[in-house]
Amino acid sequence: MLDHLPELNHRHLASSRSTNSELIADVQDGTLNPAKMHLLTAETQSSGRGQHGRSWQSPRGNVYLSLYHPVHMPVSGLLSLIIGVELARMPVIQTLNEQLQAQGLTPIGVKWANDLGFYQPQNQTKNPEQTGLDSSVVDSAALHQQTLPFHKLAGILIEPVTQAGKLVGVVMGIGLNVQTAPKLTAQTAEGMSYQAISLQDICETLKLDAHTVRLPSLKTLYQQMSKALMAAMTRFEHLGLERPTGHTYYLDSFLKQFATMDALADLRLRVTQDYNNQEQIVMGDACGVDTNGCLQLRQDNGKISALFTGRIDVIHQV
Repeated sequence: MLDHLPELNHRHLASSRSTNSELIADVQDGTLNPAKMHLLTAETQSSGRGQHGRSWQSPRGNVYLSLYHPVHMPVSGLLSLIIGVELARMPVIQTLNEQLQAQGLTPIGVKWANDLGFYQPQNQTKNPEQTGLDSSVVDSAALHQQTLPFHKLAGILIEPVTQAGKLVGVVMGIGLNVQTAPKLTAQTAEGMSYQAISLQDICETLKLDAHTVRLPSLKTLYQQMSKALMAAMTRFEHLGLERPTGHTYYLDSFLKQFATMDALADLRLRVTQDYNNQEQIVMGDACGVDTNGCLQLRQDNGKISALFTGRIDVIHQV
């Protein structure tokens, strides 16, 4: 139990099919009070889920955490970005980023719409074994398709919870690779151009010893991540309260902070979208997010498009 956070009603499982799924089910069937916060963590998941029905590989040694939070306003795409920013502010991420930047490497950032990690330009990429990358993934994704793989450290899955057709809360799920990054194959990557990386992988790549960076225990990470999620919800609620007034203090503050952590900033993108079961591809340069949390893409004709969803591929520019 997290003794100093009793309001979270923390429950820990040796194994869960999916912490998000179990938490949603327990709120919807009345096992848990929808008016209170509830935290569920697990050492592993048998059917972990990611965005758009994709699977989330869940080896032991990592964080699998879901927090239910009552809400009184609709949830928008801004919430996952706010969560990403709050997670990136955790002490261990800040410390690793200082070390990455000191060695001239790309820091961990927030990738629209719901991931933490980084793109490594080819001139920074080390031996695949050093980066925790499967060389076959690097070859096919980065070289054959001329795209850069995303080094994915964490994923965020936000799901609304309803009772009798009424929104009562939201479940915010986080998977963070701490000790172990799943080795993704072409099948388990499910068509995405990314490779999982862990905090431990980053420490080894940087050749950091335990005196330089000591990775927190999973219990400590549960505590820090829970606080980050609560802080994110508070920020999101402030935005909702501010919007009708016409003021933009909280929104401007968030967008400015996000810009410093934007993993896609100024990168050349190929965005694949599904319209009526047909793929539509848009090319352009990433230029931040708009006030609704949509990705802004500057196309070659100068037009800026706001994208609500889509598969992101970063084009390697030689």
